This record gives sequence, C-alpha cells and structure tokens, in this order.
Amino acid sequence: MNDQQFRQLLQYFGLSWRGYRKVRKGIKKRICRHMYQLGCRDVSTYLLKLDKNDDARLQCEQNMAVSISRFFRDRKLWETLKKEILPELIEKHREKIAVWSVGCACGEEVYSVKILWDRLINFLTNVPELEITATDMNPEYLQRAKAAIYPSSSLKEVPNHFRLIYFREKKGGKHYEVKTSLKKGIRWYTHHLRSDPPEAQFHLIFLRNNLLTYYQDEFKRSAFEKVMNCLAAGGFLIIGCHENLPFESQDLLSFSSLPYVFNKLA
Repeated sequence: MNDQQFRQLLQYFGLSWRGYRKVRKGIKKRICRHMYQLGCRDVSTYLLKLDKNDDARLQCEQNMAVSISRFFRDRKLWETLKKEILPELIEKHREKIAVWSVGCACGEEVYSVKILWDRLINFLTNVPELEITATDMNPEYLQRAKAAIYPSSSLKEVPNHFRLIYFREKKGGKHYEVKTSLKKGIRWYTHHLRSDPPEAQFHLIFLRNNLLTYYQDEFKRSAFEKVMNCLAAGGFLIIGCHENLPFESQDLLSFSSLPYVFNKLA
C-alpha cells in the first residue's frame, strides 16, 4: 500500500494525514492484513467492501487506531495534577470526583491517575470517591487495559518506588501487572466519538493525543463540542502537549503554566 492509497483510506474515515504521517507504517501493515482476509487486492475494492459490510468497516477503523502510550507520559502534566488540579478538585467536591479518559487505549493513563490519587489520599482525611470512566473504540485495547499487564518499556517513566508499590513483576521481568487495588472504581466500555457521549458530568477529562491529532477539522470540531458538554463547570480539560483546541471557547481558560490544560468557567 503506497501513501496515495493510504490517504484514500484516511479520507474515507475523515482522518488526518498530518496526524498519521509518522505512525503510518504499522497501520499500513494491519490494513494490508485485513485486506488480505477480505480477499481485496486493491484499495478501491476494499473501500467498496467497507461500504457494504458494517463489521468490516468497524474492524478497519479499529485497525487504524493508534495506541502509543506509557505511564506518566509528560512529567510536567502529572506534577501539575498532583500539586494543583487534584487538590483543587478535592477541596471543591467532597463526595465524588468524576474523571473521563477519552480514547484510553490500553489504560496506562487511567492507572497513572489511580496511582497519583492513591499517593494523595494517604495524606488526607474525608476524601471524595474517585470514579473513572475509561472509553475507547477498540474492545481489544480495553481487554488489555482490564488485564493490566504491560511491557517494561511502558513503565520507563514510573519512579522505582512506585514500581515496587503498585506493580507486580511477571516472570522474566519483561512485563509488569498493575496490582489489584488499583483496578477498582474504573468503568471500562467501548465508545466511539461519533456516538453520543456518556450521560454524565465530569470534573476532569483527558482528551490527549487522539481526537485532536488524528481526525480532520470538521469531525474534530463536532466531537470536541460533545466532549465539552460533558465537562462540568469548574472542571478541567487536558489535551496533548502538542495539540491545539479546534476552536476558541470563551468557556475555557488556560490553567497554570501548561498551555494544554484548561479550566471551564463556573
């Protein structure tokens, strides 16, 4: 599959060449395997097959998903969460703090939040309940997230003392499993941003390195608006450190020194 053919496929799903350019090699391999399974020798035949077969189209879109992640990705963000954002939310919400990880992939971001939360509540009394909703369009990623077993490369930014406390080394030392205590209080389910969002208001939403990187502008704007409607007044939105909002919003104010963290006006 050459780049021109790959661009055809991106256009079909409303995806961005700019977002996929650097990660296209592995994606192309998955797509070529799927084409072979369906008996398609060229992209034109493949797209016709996708038009007629909902399951094939869904499988193709799942094959297009990018799941590059690791624990505590972007150290500055996690320091800001620990020192500023989570303490403010704890102060404001005494009963429950609701978090949504949009496009959670294999769960590294979700468990990073759980670790940070566990460290914080060790020094506090009467803390609110933490309720995390974690969604992704790919059910295979969610199964991996629930299993919570990761290669050692995913833990390269995890401090050694965190690794000892919150992970169990698997035989051979090449993989680690998140300890059972961190798996509680997480709702995992399949969700595509083309669909209606969860019927809930969240105090903290992670929308990192997914929608705003890999989709074209028209869909990006409509899906972002849906996400914004789920962010509670006074809540926080976090996007990727190299991403930008799809449109200016008077309801969102930059927070702290990080240009990718926003606070919704109360």
